[in-house]
Amino acid sequence: MSQMEQEFGRYAELETTWLVLFIITLIILVVCLFVLIFLRKRIAIAVALIGQASKAVGSIMSTLFFPVVPYILQLIFLALFCVVAVLLASAGKANYRIMCKTDAGCDCSAYKENDTCSMDTFDAALCPNASCQFFDYVEDPKVPWFHAYNLFALFWSMFFVSAFGEMVLAGAFASWYWVFDKSKVPTFAVSMSLGRTLRYHTGTLAFGSLIIAIVRMIRVILEYIDHKVKEKTDSKIIRALLCCCRCCLWCLEKFLKFINRNAYVYCAIYGKNFCVSAKNAFSLIMRNIVRVVVLDKVTDFLLFIGKMVVVGGIGVASFFIFSGEVPGVGPHLPEMNYYLTPVIIITIGTFFIASAFFDVYAMAVDTLFLCFLEDCERNDGSAEKPYFMSKDLMRILNKKNKDKDKEE
Repeated sequence: MSQMEQEFGRYAELETTWLVLFIITLIILVVCLFVLIFLRKRIAIAVALIGQASKAVGSIMSTLFFPVVPYILQLIFLALFCVVAVLLASAGKANYRIMCKTDAGCDCSAYKENDTCSMDTFDAALCPNASCQFFDYVEDPKVPWFHAYNLFALFWSMFFVSAFGEMVLAGAFASWYWVFDKSKVPTFAVSMSLGRTLRYHTGTLAFGSLIIAIVRMIRVILEYIDHKVKEKTDSKIIRALLCCCRCCLWCLEKFLKFINRNAYVYCAIYGKNFCVSAKNAFSLIMRNIVRVVVLDKVTDFLLFIGKMVVVGGIGVASFFIFSGEVPGVGPHLPEMNYYLTPVIIITIGTFFIASAFFDVYAMAVDTLFLCFLEDCERNDGSAEKPYFMSKDLMRILNKKNKDKDKEE
């Protein structure tokens, strides 16, 4: 037993240790309790919005299948990137050199061994013992720049497709929110949102994704510089500065993705350009920052739990099935040397499918939340400006429409 384990065992036997742990746990519990009491109204709003997101997804079931389209487009762009990268890797100028046919040398003054030659100008009659043979490829100095351009194109196309999927879903869910009678939601809400996005908002998507692609490219360049610095020097100061820069750029990319996501939602609602949508969405969020933080954390927690339950449940079920623990299933299974292989494949596949589903759910929550904030600010419940939010949300906020017939 190591000295550390002995010390740990000695402290574990002391009553003071457990008393301190109890006090710390009690303090954390009290703090969490006060936070829940203080934020109970905002948590109730978050839970109600999550419920509304469930209704929206259930009302527009095609949103669950739409993520297949962006995934296919991303696979196409990834395949194109790989093809271009392979072609660039094989690009270069053929290098030919003089090779002597005998060990004694070429025995001529016209050519010397290992000299560069050309198949077009080489004259075998001048030196019978020499031949001009292929030696290697000389890389064009412009090829690395082409690789960088190809990588940047991959980033831009991937972020563009991702933004395209977000805006289409945002448009569909926004069309669900801004109607009083949910039974009158457009039948082809996703198709209509897809058409609007392709016709009016491709420039917005291109500009927003370009910003993220530039930041990602700078991060890649810093990673390359850091790799070269490791080879050249062991300076801890330089490494620390590079680490700080990488951390800052990572935070910047996360922040810009958050801004872009809400800008796409705002653009899907009002049809404004990227800059105006980003400005208005950010201002709206900052005016309701506490609600945003609470909703974000509650949603992340619930979606994470849901994803883990689905993946874990399918993984455990497949384990019992392929291990022969389920009666009556074993005789129908093929012979396998390693039954864990299909279990792992099924679990990984379930994770990606569950991620796609819960990404749609998260987009529904974000869209409805931004619509809810906009609804609170621009409407007052009068006949001219009625609230579009659900009855649950109006009850939580102590609001109501004066025109009762327009309440959901």
